[in-house]
Amino acid sequence: MAGDSTPACMDHAATRRTLLRAAGALPLLALVRPASATPDEMRAAIARWTGNKVPNEGKVTFDIAKLIDNGNAVPVTIRADSPMTQQDHVTGIALFNERNPETDIVRFTLTARSGKAEVSTRIRLATSQKLAAVVRMSDGSYWQQTVDVIVALAACIEGEPM
Repeated sequence: MAGDSTPACMDHAATRRTLLRAAGALPLLALVRPASATPDEMRAAIARWTGNKVPNEGKVTFDIAKLIDNGNAVPVTIRADSPMTQQDHVTGIALFNERNPETDIVRFTLTARSGKAEVSTRIRLATSQKLAAVVRMSDGSYWQQTVDVIVALAACIEGEPM
């Protein structure tokens, strides 16, 4: 009989160890899953970049697909309506999002010598969300265009540390 109780004790101890290991790993799961930004954080990031000025709608063309198959490398082009003269030119272009781990995606600095107010890049998108392209003009005004995109295969979430 003593031989029969030993395996049961060992099974109980093994189960207990497995449970303790799993419980110890739970906090690590929180570290692996990145937090995502919120619409309020996106508005706050835009306000920081604009010095709390509210951007006007218009003057910005934001080319990005509305339906994105894979969020790992999404092509984006942002153009601003500007003659790019010394007196009237774009000084900055920034791209913000509301659902990636960080709200600021990219910022570009331009001068009148840039030739044209256009930038292109590829970005990663964690999920379906709203994006805002904001342009700063040499007269201190800000202009923006927002777009909602649907992402079928998300990026920024698998194996990314916080």
